Amino acid sequence: MRERHDQSHAYDGKANCIMPIQGGQHHGGLYKRPFVESFEETPMLVAVLTYMGYGILTIFGYLRDFLRQWKIERCHIAREKEEQRDFVPLYQDFENFYTRNLYMRIRDNWNRPICSVPGAKMDLMERASHDYNWTFEYTGRVVHDVINLGSYNYLGFAENTGPCAESAAEVTVKYGVGVASSRQEIGNLDRHEEMEKLVAKFLGVESAMAFGMGFATNSMNIPALTGKGCLILSDELNHASLVLGARLSGSIIRVFKHNNMQSLEKLLREAIVHGQPRTHRPWKKILIVVEGIYSMEGSIVRLPEVIALKKHYRAYLYLDEAHSIGALGPRGRGVVDYFGLDPCDVDVMMGTFTKSFGAAGGYIAGKRLIEYLRSHSHSAVYATSMSPPVVEQIITSMKCIMGEDGTTIGCERVRRLAENTVYFRKRLREMGFIIYGNKDSPVVPMMLYMPAKIGAFGREMLKRNIGVVVVGFPATPIIESRARFCISASHSRELLDKVLGAICEVGDVLQLKYSRHRIQPSLVRPFDDSVYEDIDD
Repeated sequence: MRERHDQSHAYDGKANCIMPIQGGQHHGGLYKRPFVESFEETPMLVAVLTYMGYGILTIFGYLRDFLRQWKIERCHIAREKEEQRDFVPLYQDFENFYTRNLYMRIRDNWNRPICSVPGAKMDLMERASHDYNWTFEYTGRVVHDVINLGSYNYLGFAENTGPCAESAAEVTVKYGVGVASSRQEIGNLDRHEEMEKLVAKFLGVESAMAFGMGFATNSMNIPALTGKGCLILSDELNHASLVLGARLSGSIIRVFKHNNMQSLEKLLREAIVHGQPRTHRPWKKILIVVEGIYSMEGSIVRLPEVIALKKHYRAYLYLDEAHSIGALGPRGRGVVDYFGLDPCDVDVMMGTFTKSFGAAGGYIAGKRLIEYLRSHSHSAVYATSMSPPVVEQIITSMKCIMGEDGTTIGCERVRRLAENTVYFRKRLREMGFIIYGNKDSPVVPMMLYMPAKIGAFGREMLKRNIGVVVVGFPATPIIESRARFCISASHSRELLDKVLGAICEVGDVLQLKYSRHRIQPSLVRPFDDSVYEDIDD
């Protein structure tokens, strides 16, 4: 198993030389606590069987395509009409091979309709398919009290009772649901202004700006910050919104290996030495783009090292904290708070309200760039303003986390999330499952590998009244299919124990305990208070 508390890079500040040090040591260096991430390699037999499984599926897929071509089997996939056969194809037939032959077999594991608040427990509408998952029909039955292990409800603010719901209801009565205008016209409410000031205060930066959609926050703002003659250095596992924003900007994009500082530094050096292609002129701007928590790997960015590199090479840093804001750090301020760093060292701080705050939309925060974005960002100029009840949900939940509501509920939720995360990850590893990511990440990927086990795991867990998310190719590498659990502060220890018991049972049935490094379970499992021991709230 590769425990990633290996050598890191630090800069001594005197001669600007690079000194290898132990990143996990408490004395000196860039890290105040051990930085531990595990990515156990796939066992050889499992890898061979996984490739064989996909090979068999591919062979049968071609056979079924042959039968569909001769109309022996009916094809339900989107395709051109018969009278359009001589046209240039509207749908790429070969690219849909995976969808019609592999995805459709396990499609029942996704898009399950929920008919309640997606809190610690939820209600699902039961559905059935009589044509092998091409279409579904509802049975009229509701599956009650399904334990929710798939929502990004990290702090449990997705609820229909309590101060957040009450405040949102009051604002709805006063302002209505929709604004029906953009911020630049007559859609700028006083609640929007208050929310942005609160976000800036929460993050510890000069100013912030909110947007109605998290995906568009990345895809529409990166093009406003960079353009031709600029270089974007992107982590290979960055979210699709970051990739799209980088492509729309017209900048040159170069990809470095995930969380690999040697790879990033090599690209930075080459960029400075060689400059732009053909002309070799200096780059107008170099922007490093990373995420706080990577949603498929469960890993945390090595932010102290990234900041040291960006300072040393005078680049800019764009940090996407969609999954880490509210979910990391002793005060819930995200990955910057987690490492105890200065927020001013991050040039562009991005995050979403869709996860820890139980709302919708995203934000951009930083120094002296917000006024520029107000007039240059397509998402700011053309998009309709955020809905007033959504804004109020953000304000109320954020004040709760900051303690400005006069209670300690927010602090307790942040701490409970950290406790649940450490406990859940530890128990899964003790059982013998291969778990990816950082020990403090509430995103917990559990490896399934084989294609048949993707659907089987999701169905078996639902039979036990537990809703989980299973992920396969192309969202992950073809050999690294997984189940992704999202831990929440709303999960009680009893709920987690029930889930762990079900996972252990299903793991035995499906033979999912692949780890060759099974840990002996300890009799007493106290929460390790050293996680946050060195930072005072």
